[in-house]
Amino acid sequence: MQNEIRKQIEILVEESYRIFSSGLLPNIKHVLGVRLPLLRKMAKQISKSDWRRYLQTAQDTSFEEIMLQGMVIGCIKCPPEERFLYIQTFVPKIDNWSVCDSFCRGLKFTKECPAQMWNFLQPYLKSDKEFHIRFAIVILIFYYIDEDHIVEVINRLDKVQHDGYYVKMAVAWAVSICYVQFPVITMQYLHRNHLDDFTYNKALQKITESLKVDRKIKKRIRTMKRGPVGKSKEGESKS
Repeated sequence: MQNEIRKQIEILVEESYRIFSSGLLPNIKHVLGVRLPLLRKMAKQISKSDWRRYLQTAQDTSFEEIMLQGMVIGCIKCPPEERFLYIQTFVPKIDNWSVCDSFCRGLKFTKECPAQMWNFLQPYLKSDKEFHIRFAIVILIFYYIDEDHIVEVINRLDKVQHDGYYVKMAVAWAVSICYVQFPVITMQYLHRNHLDDFTYNKALQKITESLKVDRKIKKRIRTMKRGPVGKSKEGESKS
Protein backbone atom coordinates (compact mmCIF):
# COMPACT_ATOMS: atom_id res chain seq x y z
CA MET A 1 0.00 0.00 0.00
CA GLN A 2 2.79 2.40 0.91
CA ASN A 3 4.49 1.93 -2.47
CA GLU A 4 1.22 2.77 -4.21
CA ILE A 5 0.83 5.93 -2.12
CA ARG A 6 4.39 6.99 -2.93
CA LYS A 7 3.75 6.49 -6.65
CA GLN A 8 0.57 8.59 -6.45
CA ILE A 9 2.49 11.36 -4.72
CA GLU A 10 5.29 11.31 -7.30
CA ILE A 11 2.77 11.65 -10.14
CA LEU A 12 1.54 14.90 -8.58
CA VAL A 13 5.00 16.48 -8.18
CA GLU A 14 5.56 19.91 -9.75
CA GLU A 15 9.15 21.15 -9.87
CA SER A 16 8.14 24.82 -9.85
CA TYR A 17 5.98 24.24 -6.78
CA ARG A 18 8.83 22.36 -5.08
CA ILE A 19 11.04 25.41 -5.50
CA PHE A 20 8.28 27.68 -4.18
CA SER A 21 7.50 25.44 -1.17
CA SER A 22 11.15 24.97 -0.30
CA GLY A 23 11.51 28.75 -0.08
CA LEU A 24 8.76 28.84 2.57
CA LEU A 25 10.31 26.00 4.56
CA PRO A 26 13.90 26.93 5.40
CA ASN A 27 16.08 24.01 6.50
CA ILE A 28 13.42 21.43 5.55
CA LYS A 29 14.75 18.79 3.18
CA HIS A 30 12.99 16.29 0.94
CA VAL A 31 10.22 18.59 -0.28
CA LEU A 32 8.84 16.96 -3.44
CA GLY A 33 6.49 19.72 -4.56
CA VAL A 34 2.85 18.58 -4.30
CA ARG A 35 0.04 21.06 -3.72
CA LEU A 36 -1.81 20.66 -0.43
CA PRO A 37 -5.33 20.40 -1.94
CA LEU A 38 -4.14 17.34 -3.87
CA LEU A 39 -2.76 15.78 -0.69
CA ARG A 40 -6.05 16.48 1.08
CA LYS A 41 -7.90 14.68 -1.69
CA MET A 42 -5.57 11.69 -1.27
CA ALA A 43 -6.10 11.77 2.50
CA LYS A 44 -9.88 11.56 2.09
CA GLN A 45 -9.49 8.60 -0.24
CA ILE A 46 -7.17 6.81 2.18
CA SER A 47 -9.53 7.49 5.08
CA LYS A 48 -12.21 5.49 3.23
CA SER A 49 -9.93 2.49 2.75
CA ASP A 50 -7.63 0.54 5.09
CA TRP A 51 -6.34 3.66 6.83
CA ARG A 52 -5.09 1.80 9.90
CA ARG A 53 -2.73 -0.23 7.73
CA TYR A 54 -1.64 2.96 5.99
CA LEU A 55 -0.80 4.73 9.26
CA GLN A 56 1.08 1.69 10.53
CA THR A 57 3.26 1.45 7.42
CA ALA A 58 3.53 5.08 6.27
CA GLN A 59 7.04 6.34 5.57
CA ASP A 60 8.57 9.65 6.65
CA THR A 61 10.94 10.07 3.72
CA SER A 62 9.46 13.32 2.40
CA PHE A 63 7.65 16.43 3.58
CA GLU A 64 4.58 15.36 1.61
CA GLU A 65 4.41 11.87 3.12
CA ILE A 66 4.47 13.31 6.63
CA MET A 67 1.90 15.96 5.70
CA LEU A 68 -0.36 13.26 4.25
CA GLN A 69 -0.24 11.22 7.46
CA GLY A 70 -1.42 14.23 9.44
CA MET A 71 -4.24 14.86 7.00
CA VAL A 72 -5.38 11.24 7.20
CA ILE A 73 -5.47 11.40 11.01
CA GLY A 74 -7.81 14.37 10.67
CA CYS A 75 -10.09 12.59 8.16
CA ILE A 76 -10.55 9.17 9.73
CA LYS A 77 -13.64 8.08 11.62
CA CYS A 78 -12.77 6.46 14.92
CA PRO A 79 -13.29 6.91 18.68
CA PRO A 80 -11.51 9.94 20.16
CA GLU A 81 -9.31 7.72 22.32
CA GLU A 82 -7.92 5.96 19.26
CA ARG A 83 -7.36 9.21 17.40
CA PHE A 84 -5.46 10.66 20.35
CA LEU A 85 -3.06 7.73 20.12
CA TYR A 86 -2.40 8.53 16.46
CA ILE A 87 -1.94 12.21 17.29
CA GLN A 88 0.51 11.31 20.06
CA THR A 89 2.52 9.26 17.57
CA PHE A 90 2.42 11.95 14.91
CA VAL A 91 3.38 15.07 16.89
CA PRO A 92 7.10 14.09 17.21
CA LYS A 93 7.26 14.01 13.39
CA ILE A 94 6.39 17.71 13.14
CA ASP A 95 9.47 19.79 12.30
CA ASN A 96 8.03 22.77 10.44
CA TRP A 97 5.19 25.28 10.72
CA SER A 98 3.39 24.06 7.59
CA VAL A 99 2.88 20.47 8.74
CA CYS A 100 2.03 21.71 12.22
CA ASP A 101 -0.60 24.21 11.21
CA SER A 102 -2.20 22.04 8.51
CA PHE A 103 -2.37 19.11 10.93
CA CYS A 104 -4.02 21.22 13.62
CA ARG A 105 -6.53 22.69 11.20
CA GLY A 106 -7.60 19.18 10.23
CA LEU A 107 -8.34 18.03 13.79
CA LYS A 108 -11.93 19.23 13.65
CA PHE A 109 -13.04 16.39 15.92
CA THR A 110 -11.80 18.67 18.72
CA LYS A 111 -15.17 20.43 18.58
CA GLU A 112 -16.82 17.16 19.61
CA CYS A 113 -14.61 16.55 22.65
CA PRO A 114 -13.11 19.89 23.73
CA ALA A 115 -12.49 18.83 27.33
CA GLN A 116 -10.54 15.75 26.27
CA MET A 117 -8.40 17.70 23.83
CA TRP A 118 -7.80 20.46 26.38
CA ASN A 119 -6.43 17.95 28.86
CA PHE A 120 -4.42 16.25 26.12
CA LEU A 121 -2.72 19.55 25.23
CA GLN A 122 -1.46 20.49 28.68
CA PRO A 123 1.78 18.43 28.65
CA TYR A 124 2.61 19.78 25.19
CA LEU A 125 2.28 23.36 26.40
CA LYS A 126 4.95 22.57 29.01
CA SER A 127 7.22 20.68 26.63
CA ASP A 128 10.81 21.67 25.90
CA LYS A 129 10.35 20.82 22.21
CA GLU A 130 9.58 23.71 19.86
CA PHE A 131 7.01 22.07 17.65
CA HIS A 132 5.32 20.19 20.47
CA ILE A 133 4.51 23.56 21.99
CA ARG A 134 3.53 25.11 18.67
CA PHE A 135 1.18 22.19 18.03
CA ALA A 136 -0.64 22.89 21.30
CA ILE A 137 -0.78 26.65 20.74
CA VAL A 138 -2.17 26.33 17.21
CA ILE A 139 -4.87 23.96 18.48
CA LEU A 140 -5.80 26.66 21.00
CA ILE A 141 -6.00 29.20 18.18
CA PHE A 142 -8.28 27.10 15.99
CA TYR A 143 -10.60 25.67 18.64
CA TYR A 144 -10.45 27.44 22.00
CA ILE A 145 -10.54 31.20 21.53
CA ASP A 146 -14.17 31.49 22.63
CA GLU A 147 -16.15 32.75 25.61
CA ASP A 148 -15.71 29.52 27.56
CA HIS A 149 -11.93 29.38 27.22
CA ILE A 150 -10.55 32.88 26.53
CA VAL A 151 -9.31 33.53 30.09
CA GLU A 152 -7.65 30.12 30.37
CA VAL A 153 -6.15 30.43 26.88
CA ILE A 154 -4.52 33.74 27.80
CA ASN A 155 -3.25 32.26 31.07
CA ARG A 156 -1.70 29.33 29.21
CA LEU A 157 -0.11 31.59 26.60
CA ASP A 158 1.43 33.76 29.29
CA LYS A 159 3.08 30.73 30.89
CA VAL A 160 4.71 29.43 27.71
CA GLN A 161 8.48 29.63 28.02
CA HIS A 162 10.60 28.59 25.05
CA ASP A 163 13.16 30.42 22.93
CA GLY A 164 12.11 28.72 19.69
CA TYR A 165 11.18 31.17 16.94
CA TYR A 166 8.11 29.19 15.89
CA VAL A 167 6.86 29.07 19.46
CA LYS A 168 7.19 32.83 19.85
CA MET A 169 5.43 33.45 16.54
CA ALA A 170 2.62 31.07 17.50
CA VAL A 171 2.09 32.85 20.81
CA ALA A 172 2.07 36.22 19.02
CA TRP A 173 -0.43 34.90 16.49
CA ALA A 174 -2.62 33.51 19.29
CA VAL A 175 -2.57 36.77 21.26
CA SER A 176 -3.54 38.71 18.13
CA ILE A 177 -6.53 36.44 17.51
CA CYS A 178 -7.52 36.76 21.16
CA TYR A 179 -7.50 40.53 20.70
CA VAL A 180 -9.62 40.41 17.55
CA GLN A 181 -12.21 38.19 19.25
CA PHE A 182 -12.03 39.61 22.80
CA PRO A 183 -10.40 43.07 22.65
CA VAL A 184 -11.22 44.22 26.20
CA ILE A 185 -9.91 41.10 27.95
CA THR A 186 -6.85 40.92 25.72
CA MET A 187 -6.03 44.62 26.08
CA GLN A 188 -6.01 44.16 29.84
CA TYR A 189 -3.59 41.30 29.35
CA LEU A 190 -1.35 43.33 27.05
CA HIS A 191 -0.91 45.86 29.85
CA ARG A 192 0.11 43.13 32.31
CA ASN A 193 1.89 40.11 30.86
CA HIS A 194 5.09 38.09 31.00
CA LEU A 195 5.79 37.94 27.26
CA ASP A 196 9.33 38.64 26.11
CA ASP A 197 9.74 41.80 24.04
CA PHE A 198 10.00 40.00 20.71
CA THR A 199 6.78 38.00 21.21
CA TYR A 200 4.92 40.97 22.67
CA ASN A 201 5.87 43.26 19.78
CA LYS A 202 5.03 40.58 17.21
CA ALA A 203 1.60 40.22 18.80
CA LEU A 204 1.06 43.96 18.46
CA GLN A 205 2.24 43.83 14.85
CA LYS A 206 -0.18 41.03 14.01
CA ILE A 207 -3.04 42.94 15.65
CA THR A 208 -2.30 45.98 13.48
CA GLU A 209 -2.22 43.76 10.38
CA SER A 210 -5.75 42.51 11.02
CA LEU A 211 -8.49 43.86 8.79
CA LYS A 212 -10.91 43.48 11.71
CA VAL A 213 -9.22 46.11 13.88
CA ASP A 214 -10.21 49.78 13.60
CA ARG A 215 -7.60 52.22 12.25
CA LYS A 216 -7.69 54.35 15.39
CA ILE A 217 -7.14 51.29 17.56
CA LYS A 218 -4.18 50.27 15.39
CA LYS A 219 -2.62 53.66 15.95
CA ARG A 220 -2.95 53.20 19.70
CA ILE A 221 -1.57 49.65 19.52
CA ARG A 222 1.56 50.90 17.72
CA THR A 223 2.34 53.23 20.64
CA MET A 224 2.49 50.23 22.98
CA LYS A 225 5.62 48.67 21.45
CA ARG A 226 8.51 48.10 23.81
CA GLY A 227 12.11 46.92 23.99
CA PRO A 228 14.41 45.66 21.21
CA VAL A 229 12.78 43.76 18.37
CA GLY A 230 14.49 40.60 17.13
CA LYS A 231 15.07 39.84 13.50
CA SER A 232 12.30 37.90 11.77
CA LYS A 233 12.69 34.80 9.66
CA GLU A 234 11.25 33.95 6.31
CA GLY A 235 8.70 31.19 5.90
CA GLU A 236 6.42 31.96 8.84
CA SER A 237 2.73 31.37 8.39
CA LYS A 238 0.82 34.60 7.72
CA SER A 239 -2.38 33.23 9.14
